[in-house]
Amino acid sequence: MKKSIWLFAMLVTAVIVSACSPGTSALKEKGDKLQIVTTYSIVYDIVKNVGGDLVEVYSLAPIGSDPHQYDPLPADVALTTDADVVFYNGLNLEEGNAWFTKLMETAGKSGEDANVFRVSEGVKPMHLNSTEHKGEEDPHAWLDVRNGITYVENVRDALKQVDPSHAENYDENASAYINELQALHEEITDKMHKIPEQQRILVTSEGAFKYFSEAYDFRAAYIWEINSHHEGTPEQLTSIISIINEENVSGLFLESSVDPRSMEMVSRETTVPIKGKIFTDSLGKPGDEGDTYIKMLRWNADMIYKGLLE
Repeated sequence: MKKSIWLFAMLVTAVIVSACSPGTSALKEKGDKLQIVTTYSIVYDIVKNVGGDLVEVYSLAPIGSDPHQYDPLPADVALTTDADVVFYNGLNLEEGNAWFTKLMETAGKSGEDANVFRVSEGVKPMHLNSTEHKGEEDPHAWLDVRNGITYVENVRDALKQVDPSHAENYDENASAYINELQALHEEITDKMHKIPEQQRILVTSEGAFKYFSEAYDFRAAYIWEINSHHEGTPEQLTSIISIINEENVSGLFLESSVDPRSMEMVSRETTVPIKGKIFTDSLGKPGDEGDTYIKMLRWNADMIYKGLLE
């Protein structure tokens, strides 16, 4: 609690400093780039692809971190205050721990005229089933490529609204990007259907692959349902071990942004190997595998395909 109070005080201080600094607001003059803040790296990459050279984009949650439980830094508040546009996922990703709402209020972005856009608008949400989170929206919609296309369309429409003079550019960029994503969806569908149906059980630490599983005909199993403060409990471990043994699961998968110890324990107890790391809440670091949205989706599909067919 003391840490939260201290951090929030630092955020307020950052806003005051920012507000007193001259010349920080973007688009004061014709030709300036739109200054954009996104909540995490996947939305960051989508916005970069649609905005192209017309935007400068910043991701609040750093690559490799967990956006579910992110704590904004004072610099984040300053950048958010000065941003022309803010994009967030929604579906309970940022709002689940209230950090996003507090940040928007502190940065003066909570009014009806604030350019704050939910990229998952129009996505049909799936819901959580665990006791602690029952009925809440599952945020991981981007792991179904078709939902990613919806994200692109929402980003395109928002940028056209904020910067209508470049509407044609945003249309062209989005159209090219959507074509790539549609081709990727077909590629992933074909690849996943080559895995025998009885082997299409995807076991991960977090239950982030429900949207993926529904899109590509898998059964999703996991240790915990969503990243929170109750991860890898004895009850959760017992449950997933039973599922693995009963279903004769051939491979386990570890997400790149979670602590590996729970899945390593499951692997030891079941003697089922961890076949590799896959991406859920974050891209890979620049220059590494999965460092763009398209690359992370293709990496996941390839890793799952190889892991379950070995």
